[in-house]
Amino acid sequence: MDGDYVIGGVFSIHNYMHTVKHNYTTMPEPLRCTGRIDSRELRFSRAMVFAIEEINKSSKLLPSIRLGYQIHDSCASVPMTVRVAFQLSNGLDPVFYTGDHCTRSGIMMAIIGESGSTPSISMSRVIGSFNIPQVSHYATCACLSNKEQYPSFFRTIPSDQFQADALAKLVKHFGWTWIGAVRSDSDYGNNGMASFLDAAQKEGICVEYSESFYRTHPRSKIQRVADVIRRSTAMVVVAFAASGDMKILLEELSREPSPPRQWIGTESWVTDPDLLRFTFCAGAIGFGIQQSVIPGLRDFLLDLPNTKVAASPVLTEFWEDAFNCRLGKTTEESVCDGTEDIQTLKSPYTDTSQLRITNMVYKAVYAIAHAIHNAACQKTNSTTQCDKHTRIESKQVFTELKKVNFSQNGYDVSFDANGDPVATYELVNWQKSKSGSIEFVTVGHYDASLPVGQEFRINRNLTWVEGSTQVPVSVCTDSCPPGTRKVLQRGKPICCYDCIPCPEGEISNATGSTECTKCPEFYWSDKDKVKCIAGVEEFLSFFDTMGIILVILTLLGVVLTTIITTVFHRFRFTPIVKANNSEISFLLLLSLKLCFLCSLVFIGRPSAWTCRLRQAAFGISFVLCLSCLLVKTIVVLLAFQSNVPGSRALKLFGPSQQRTLILCTTAPQVCLCAGWLLGAPPFPFRNPTYQATTGKIVVECKEPWPPGFYLVLGYIGLLAFLCLLLAFLGRKLPDTFNEAKLITFSMLIFWAVWISFIPAHVSSPGKFTVAVEIFAILASSFGLLLCIFVPKCYIILLRPERNIKKGMTGKYPR
Repeated sequence: MDGDYVIGGVFSIHNYMHTVKHNYTTMPEPLRCTGRIDSRELRFSRAMVFAIEEINKSSKLLPSIRLGYQIHDSCASVPMTVRVAFQLSNGLDPVFYTGDHCTRSGIMMAIIGESGSTPSISMSRVIGSFNIPQVSHYATCACLSNKEQYPSFFRTIPSDQFQADALAKLVKHFGWTWIGAVRSDSDYGNNGMASFLDAAQKEGICVEYSESFYRTHPRSKIQRVADVIRRSTAMVVVAFAASGDMKILLEELSREPSPPRQWIGTESWVTDPDLLRFTFCAGAIGFGIQQSVIPGLRDFLLDLPNTKVAASPVLTEFWEDAFNCRLGKTTEESVCDGTEDIQTLKSPYTDTSQLRITNMVYKAVYAIAHAIHNAACQKTNSTTQCDKHTRIESKQVFTELKKVNFSQNGYDVSFDANGDPVATYELVNWQKSKSGSIEFVTVGHYDASLPVGQEFRINRNLTWVEGSTQVPVSVCTDSCPPGTRKVLQRGKPICCYDCIPCPEGEISNATGSTECTKCPEFYWSDKDKVKCIAGVEEFLSFFDTMGIILVILTLLGVVLTTIITTVFHRFRFTPIVKANNSEISFLLLLSLKLCFLCSLVFIGRPSAWTCRLRQAAFGISFVLCLSCLLVKTIVVLLAFQSNVPGSRALKLFGPSQQRTLILCTTAPQVCLCAGWLLGAPPFPFRNPTYQATTGKIVVECKEPWPPGFYLVLGYIGLLAFLCLLLAFLGRKLPDTFNEAKLITFSMLIFWAVWISFIPAHVSSPGKFTVAVEIFAILASSFGLLLCIFVPKCYIILLRPERNIKKGMTGKYPR
């Protein structure tokens, strides 16, 4: 239709282009479209005509100016689209006008189209050089937002970048981490899927497979893609495909029974009524362009008298295909007799219940009209004057198109710096109606202009695959339960993993944890590894088996010492008791009893007083014991020296000197212990060192100044060495009952025990450290008691005939 300013329209009214094998001997046939008419695309083109006629009737927009249009069929093919683009760019008038007041009908002001991204790209590369603005209603490829490559491209439909992000958030929202992906092998599918996969990776979603196909591919290629879907383990399939491509794939899948799959679709096919016949896709969800209402459009679409149909080859083909008849043709097929009623026709052309993309065409026409209005009209006072003879170029329309911002039928229209509108989508669900047919149901919305985290919302219940009301599960591995963590499986995506229990002392209290959290100090994991509990304190208790054994041994030593003391006291006037200063013997027995008793201080939960008492009691009692042994050893040596004529050694080392020596050798240890306890006393300490391996907290006595303990042991060792040395010197004295030999044996036992004690003490963990020290005390005490006093008790009780003065010199009566 002619007009003062002309707008071009390019739609994929047919889906295929006739292909010709060139023989290079004859001129090729002109390009032409074949196949059935896409009635949905026909509706898009008719909506453009409706919008232009509505504008021409308006008194506010472009008053006194008439818009014209020229609509072409691109067959959804690049060659045809390029041809149409050149045709529209080269001008429309067959005659060159030279008059000064000619209309500008020969110049294309703007072009609406194309329906696909790939044809739109090819068109934009042609008309962009001429600064002719292109406004697409259905090309969503994010690549078209690149203004360096496509400077004159605009669109009223959101970019796929927004849809890709929305799809990734949708998949994540329902907990699907293992999905399949199919796409059209075109700019729309490849670029859209690339954006989706990038967004999905950020959301932690794994893709089992990603297959591409195109409707013109051989059936074997389509069949291979269908087989991949059938064999996959992913329950969810995301399809970033054009409607025509998706139709071919679903037809292939319907040939053989396929496992149920939850389909996630893009706006290109998930709102296409023609695909609702594939009932196995019931439950599909996806994003669609917002529904809209265009008053008067349905009446316009249905206003197709025979004269109008006959005047248009496209409408004629549509009519004949819709009613299966032929207009004005006498053939074997039925002839259209005028009784056909388009009001009763069930077709995407007549279905205006869910106008989505149609509204994008409607908005595109109005956007161009507003741009022409701003370029050709001037507002004076309260009136707007438009001169149809004003010479405007397409470049001016392009400039004004960037600035348009208006509202039509309640829908805002504007473009950002990339020529894109604000991204808003409806979440569409394929649900079965009461009649059994599948219908589109809007269950939520997505608005990219809202703050992060608030863009996506669902406000109605969804129906899933096979009519289920439960969200299907699609994961490579079930989420790891609390108490475990994920470990990736070698060679597989991050969504495929094994669940291993957390190590001791670590927990995970959430499902799907990737790391286990270490418990705080003095806390330990429970048996399920889901919470930290207070660590079990460990110390050598009186109720432990080991503690009971050591207490029994201690009491046995005390009882044995008491019995020996009683025996010695009962026979204190006999020669064997009197032979070596009975007072020293009783003091030695007392010190041994203290040695036995001090081991009890090591058992039980350490406290401030037990930590201070245990080492002091041990150090002083042992030094007292060794001091008595040292005196006894010296007395033995001096006693035999007194048999030498003129020797007065024993007289010089009498009882008072012996007491003094004991006091002098014990006093340093008492002073050392007092200074140590006053300066840096041991204190109870909860040691978490062993918690990492045993989960128990060892309560022990901390030595803030370890040299104090080593000095105490060192002094004990010094006295023990002197005793051993002196006893060793008197081991061969000529007597039947040589006490020096007994002291030598006892000191050898003492040294064997304490030399073994050092490495055992260092290497023993936890409460066993204390047990080793108690064992050393008991073993050395028993060694002294048994070696020194038991032989004497044997003579006193069982061989009293030897308990005589002559027996001490080895002269027993016959």
